[in-house]
Amino acid sequence: MQSILVVDDEPDVRDAVKYVLNRAGYSVRTAESAMDALAELARNPADLVITDIIMPQINGVEAIEAIRKAFPSVRIIAISGGGNFGVTEYQPTAITTTAYLASAEKAGALLVLTKPFESVELIRSVEQVLGIGHA
Repeated sequence: MQSILVVDDEPDVRDAVKYVLNRAGYSVRTAESAMDALAELARNPADLVITDIIMPQINGVEAIEAIRKAFPSVRIIAISGGGNFGVTEYQPTAITTTAYLASAEKAGALLVLTKPFESVELIRSVEQVLGIGHA
C-alpha cells in the first residue's frame, strides 16, 4: 500500500483529503505544518506528499524545496486556493494562486491542484503522480 502525507494548516482540508484517499485504498498520514511534515518524513517516509502552498512559518514552496533536498525520491503534489483571484489593478505584492502553483512546480511539485477540487480529480492526480516511473 502506497503511503501519502497530507500537509495543510486547515484541519478541514487535511481531514477531507485523508478521508477521500483512505477510501481509495491509500495509507494516509497528516501534518499541520511544513516543520511537522519534515519531521514525519524523517521518522516514516512516504511515497507522496500533498502540500498546501499558503501556510504560516514555512510556506509550501519552501517545504517542497526542503523535501526535494532531504527526500529526493518523494513525489509531490501542491494544492492551493489562496492568493488573490481576479486582481483588477496592478498590485506589486499580489500573488495569484496560479503564480503560487507555478512556483511550486518550479520547486519540484510534479502536479498542482487548485482548491476546491473534486474527489475524482484528487484521486486521478494521485494515481497519475504515483504512476510516474512505473510504466
